[in-house]
Amino acid sequence: MIVGIPKEIKNNEYRVSVTPAGVHALVKNGHQVLVETNAGLESGIEDSEYIAEGALILQQAKAVFAQSDIIVKVKEPIESEYALMKEGQTLFTYLHLAPNLPLTDILVKKKITGIAYETVQLADRSLPLLIPMSEVAGRMSVQVGATMLQRDHGGVGMLLGGVTGVLPAEVMIIGAGTVGMNAAKMAVGLGAHVTVIDISKPRLTYVDDVFNGRVSTLVSNPYNMAELTKKSDLLISGVLVVGEKAPKLVTEDMVKAMKKGSVIVDVAIDQGGSVETIDHSTTHDNPCFEKHGVIHYSVANMPGAVPRTSTYALTGSTLPYLLDIVNKGAEAAMKENPALLLGLNTYQGHVTCKGVAEGLNKEYIPAEDLL
Repeated sequence: MIVGIPKEIKNNEYRVSVTPAGVHALVKNGHQVLVETNAGLESGIEDSEYIAEGALILQQAKAVFAQSDIIVKVKEPIESEYALMKEGQTLFTYLHLAPNLPLTDILVKKKITGIAYETVQLADRSLPLLIPMSEVAGRMSVQVGATMLQRDHGGVGMLLGGVTGVLPAEVMIIGAGTVGMNAAKMAVGLGAHVTVIDISKPRLTYVDDVFNGRVSTLVSNPYNMAELTKKSDLLISGVLVVGEKAPKLVTEDMVKAMKKGSVIVDVAIDQGGSVETIDHSTTHDNPCFEKHGVIHYSVANMPGAVPRTSTYALTGSTLPYLLDIVNKGAEAAMKENPALLLGLNTYQGHVTCKGVAEGLNKEYIPAEDLL
């Protein structure tokens, strides 16, 4: 099979989808790998490293798309890439289709076999291809939140951990999943007072056990959410409903009641965001905006800013699935691997992910009915 690795072109997206180790494994298994020139440069990978492992370097993304059976990316194709995809091609990447009607329509129109990293799901409901980037985003959320609290970035001018004789910041984390746990680790490490709010009592019990009481926990309901947001200096949302649009848990009234100069970091923006006052994603070039006196950070590709960490964390998880797809063919691989089958979002002109179909008011056809 011919595997195409184009350069990522989303704003400030510096990751690459396959490392030289991945090329080595693909070539060893008898596949041809086409890499767009400088695709790995921002992750510290030179073209020569790919060439040494048997890849062919092409000068233009158009040629990579045109000659490849499967395109492997990090982020979803953006508008300038729509025309490059060819009918019936397989696309393996983060797709986040639930809030993205134009891309969904293109994938359906071109009958793309769209396999999304974020919906590949194991029997224990864990998300093996989302977890590495959720770890990065969770840790980054505290890092960027602490920076935005600085007065020179528009924040109230508060040090997250305080100092002797001065109280630390109040950090509210919505969701006790991978993002939330990693955010809590960072925030506690910096000395902040941290509260994690979640709908799952067992999950909150786990948080309490892991942090040995150093993190406060609160059951999520509208009243508790409103009371906690009032007190928070930094609010981090890590809400996730697999494949679906993120629920709007933080209302505009809650934001209005927050302290002036406080900060919201919405990690859920990839799936449409969980804060009513955030109606668009931002970029690393212009990451924040202010509304009701509150600084909002809604960058949709946070891990792209730390590619040396993110690229290797991601590709270490995606490579086994990629090898399965190219060695067996996408259809056979998905039939044999239930986790991979759950990653299928579009196939033969249909939407095959229920959450995406519901979010976009599209007809849903179960993947099992088509394979």
